[in-house]
Amino acid sequence: MSNTGNPFWPELPLAEWQNTYTTLHMCTQVVGKIKLMQSPHVNHWWQVVLYVNARGLTTSPIPYGTRTFEIDFDFMDHVLIVRTNDGGQRTFALAGNSVADFYRKLMDVLHSLEIYVKIWTKPVEVPERILFEEDHTHASYDSQHVQRLWQILVQTDRVLKQFRSGFIGKCSPVHFFWGAFDMAVTRFSGRAAPMHPGGVPALADFVVQEAYSHEVSSCGFWPGGGAVLEPAFYAYAYPEPTGFKEVSIIPEQAFYSAEMSEFILPYDAVRQSQNPDDMLLKFSQSTYEAAADLGNWDRKSLERNSPESGGKF
Repeated sequence: MSNTGNPFWPELPLAEWQNTYTTLHMCTQVVGKIKLMQSPHVNHWWQVVLYVNARGLTTSPIPYGTRTFEIDFDFMDHVLIVRTNDGGQRTFALAGNSVADFYRKLMDVLHSLEIYVKIWTKPVEVPERILFEEDHTHASYDSQHVQRLWQILVQTDRVLKQFRSGFIGKCSPVHFFWGAFDMAVTRFSGRAAPMHPGGVPALADFVVQEAYSHEVSSCGFWPGGGAVLEPAFYAYAYPEPTGFKEVSIIPEQAFYSAEMSEFILPYDAVRQSQNPDDMLLKFSQSTYEAAADLGNWDRKSLERNSPESGGKF
């Protein structure tokens, strides 16, 4: 019996919220680019990401001179909130805005808090690159589907943090990249990688080359679009070791997409399973093991054999 009514892993058919998805994607890019401009560089662009929190997505604190501010998407009350460490706070509704409206309102809010940030207003990693200030085309906000997305991100964040705990080598946080609009966690072998050839559509080569400067095994969640039309979990290795695409991955619903150069596990397979957590953990672990074994990673020194949980310090 499937758990199609599982409220923790809700349905999210792409066709039902495509317009909202596109609008929200562009709004997260506006916020993410503000964080990019103000944050000290961290390896693999980790300084630009958003994080899941108890109400939506947050930038986490962003430095501004001797001050700090943060920007939150509150997907419970469906508002954007900007807070500063000296007590400033501004809020406006997420619904009823085009991307151009959102951009203008956010900049007005920042100016009212005496925060002045200039960003490059051209979107990245998308085929339709309308300048934010000119984008009156994308103006949808379906609160129900946004909440469903957030609920999936909450669960994915929770499970991938458990997966992350078994690795003691260099590993990214579980974080949300606004470029491709996906959540990811990435493990590193510790070795440098061949320079990435670039060529990613609507993304500068130097960005990709910094992201993949070292060998990785990565997995995450994407709401869908492009070659993978429906929501899916994914996993890949860079550089991809010989034989990687032929490995039998757990669970059986997972498959290798030659077009994406990634293993794909349809979100609906996880949502409808008896134990979504277990299925996602097995997918993450089996794809990592394939990458690590075929890539000759030093697993003994990179993995935790018996992770502690609970207990007293």
